[in-house]
Amino acid sequence: MTVKESCPHLRSVILSSGSYLPEKILTNADLESMVDTTDEWIVQRTGIRQRHVACETETTAFMATQAARRALDHAGLAGADIDGVILGTSTPDLTVPGVAVSVQAALGVGLGPCFDVQAACSGFLYALSVADSLIRTGAGRRFLVIGAEKFSSILDWTDRRTCILFGDGAGAVVLAADESGAGTLEDRGVLKTILHSNGALRDILRTTGGTASTGTVGHILMEGQEVFRHAVTCMAGAVDEMIRETGVDPAAIKWLLPHQANIRIIESIARKLSLPMDRVIVTLDRHGNTSAASIPLAMAEAMADGRIRSGDLVLIEAMGAGLSWGAALVRF
Repeated sequence: MTVKESCPHLRSVILSSGSYLPEKILTNADLESMVDTTDEWIVQRTGIRQRHVACETETTAFMATQAARRALDHAGLAGADIDGVILGTSTPDLTVPGVAVSVQAALGVGLGPCFDVQAACSGFLYALSVADSLIRTGAGRRFLVIGAEKFSSILDWTDRRTCILFGDGAGAVVLAADESGAGTLEDRGVLKTILHSNGALRDILRTTGGTASTGTVGHILMEGQEVFRHAVTCMAGAVDEMIRETGVDPAAIKWLLPHQANIRIIESIARKLSLPMDRVIVTLDRHGNTSAASIPLAMAEAMADGRIRSGDLVLIEAMGAGLSWGAALVRF
């Protein structure tokens, strides 16, 4: 199905964005006193120099609400103007209910659908696709789409393979229906999303526990080399699929907005698109890997500082546990 064949005059447009990062910053130098590692080793292998770590009161719901409130403020909207909340996270405050309903209650969102999506680092991309589908099918006109994580709560701080990678934070966008397009790639809005998963690879990135198995949340375990290999292959494949199915000219892509996991993976995808790194949005060095929050955090920064402007064509891609991965093509 081409872009034009699907609902030609209705798009979901990103109106605004907002973000929240905890005040506490944990640098690589700080980690040197905690585990057997060095700043040089971390930077060379990942590109990360620091990450934000939430305190006890900065729960996933708290961070998500702060980011969402800022997105609403930037759009000139109130919670009552929103029809639902779709939230990507792997670190909810409670097993039930989901984080999205806490955001709903805090912001005064109406009685529409509010729920969490669990797709690990692909969570925001999955949530964006769900919200886009809800708008296209008439389930609502405006949605908050959020990625929020408190990954510090599921890290083993003695495991130098994982504790150096992750950080906490939240990012949010207001996604709204728009009927001004002509059904072409020149339209504003979400032009196409691609989602994939492969459960046969679920064990290479997982936690050691869960509510129905151990009764605990467990800690993150990762087979780093295997995850790296599949990340490059899967995300490159999603990029190829997006180009093939939309017919977009890679030269027309203004920005690559990748999941912020590893600088070498990001550089690999940029080379595939023949994009110089100054057209790739990178926050990894300052935020670390914030899982489902990484894409909306990077998006909010690039929108706030003027890099992403109206009319820009942006390619978003991510991969996370599951394995889950995908891409989105969005014109701002």
